[in-house]
Amino acid sequence: MYDIKYFKEGNREAVIAFMQAHPFIVLTGTDANHKPIATHIPVLIEEREGKIFLQAHVMRKQDHTNGFEMNPDVLAIFHGAQAYVSASLYTTQNVASTWNYQAVHARGVMRFLDDAGLYHLLVKLTAHFESDPSSPAQVKHLDEDYVKNNMKAIIAFEIEVTDLRHVFKLSQNRDKQSFENISNHLQKGDSESQKIAEEMEKRKAQIFK
Repeated sequence: MYDIKYFKEGNREAVIAFMQAHPFIVLTGTDANHKPIATHIPVLIEEREGKIFLQAHVMRKQDHTNGFEMNPDVLAIFHGAQAYVSASLYTTQNVASTWNYQAVHARGVMRFLDDAGLYHLLVKLTAHFESDPSSPAQVKHLDEDYVKNNMKAIIAFEIEVTDLRHVFKLSQNRDKQSFENISNHLQKGDSESQKIAEEMEKRKAQIFK
């Protein structure tokens, strides 16, 4: 991961909050032949006794599932908005353009859960992502046989995070005028650019004390 001090968040809770706000991750690992595998899934994030755990489920008998079973060392990638930053916005000209973005890399060890753990996870997942507790999509409201039949096709797991790294690259290394030029420009762009500008503005007072 790109590791420059300018682009680090000093508050650990802010990093975890970013993860919680962007729970649809890329989960990567390697298969039996040491070739890369990856899948895209939503996760729940829990903190217990000072440790971070990621919980989710995947289809059985998939290439990534088979790989995770053989090698439990995995990398979860959380990613947010991103935007191109033109060097024409800098006060210093004739330099390279760049890209602003936010990402978190969580390395850890995967542990598969039993059927009871899977059911408990499914209940928690729908409770978390369904805004209405009375929604018919809540697992607790679904037909029991329907749930049991579908559970046969999936398996739940938990990842204990052993290494957490991040990069919040938001032009913190630029002078104040360049920073403002970039932010103002991105505010006029698409939704991704506007989100990056919003994150920049949140940090502006702290960067330029």
